[in-house]
Amino acid sequence: MKQQIIISGVGGQGVLFVTRLLAEAAILRGLPVFTSETHGMAQRGGTVVSHLKVGEFSSPLIRPSCADGLLALKAENVSLHGAYLNTGAWAVVNSSEPVSGLSDCSGVFTADADTYAQEIGTPKSVNLVLLGFALARIPKENLFCTTDDVRSVMKNRLANRKDMLDASVKALETGHNK
Repeated sequence: MKQQIIISGVGGQGVLFVTRLLAEAAILRGLPVFTSETHGMAQRGGTVVSHLKVGEFSSPLIRPSCADGLLALKAENVSLHGAYLNTGAWAVVNSSEPVSGLSDCSGVFTADADTYAQEIGTPKSVNLVLLGFALARIPKENLFCTTDDVRSVMKNRLANRKDMLDASVKALETGHNK
């Protein structure tokens, strides 16, 4: 199993949290994992991008045209990070509109995660809503983990924070069920 995934958004959207959840899900499955992130101006709403590699790799950064998937928490970031995708990759984008610029992808999925997060009363949970949406749509052979794996990781990470755990699981499941 070798997978390379770009997770992209802006500061405050939880890009790093999603990356850590996915990395811990890989570890839970006994898979080697690398992560790397760039978040220089994140505190001011700037772009944040994480590289996640699952499997036997020798470096943490993903080269252009090599990523197997893109999780874009902001539709505008597709133009910034779409070039990382290889032919046949998948993309899951937070957008209420169809997304252009990803014609070489095998599957492009869009979800209005902002609206779904608002509907459940947790507007800051866009990241988990979109992650749940992705986990429900990406074929098992193209994504190393499942919704159950991520739910288990959240239960471990948030065991002492029941309110946050409940809200996080609700957000993940909302995305999964849309």
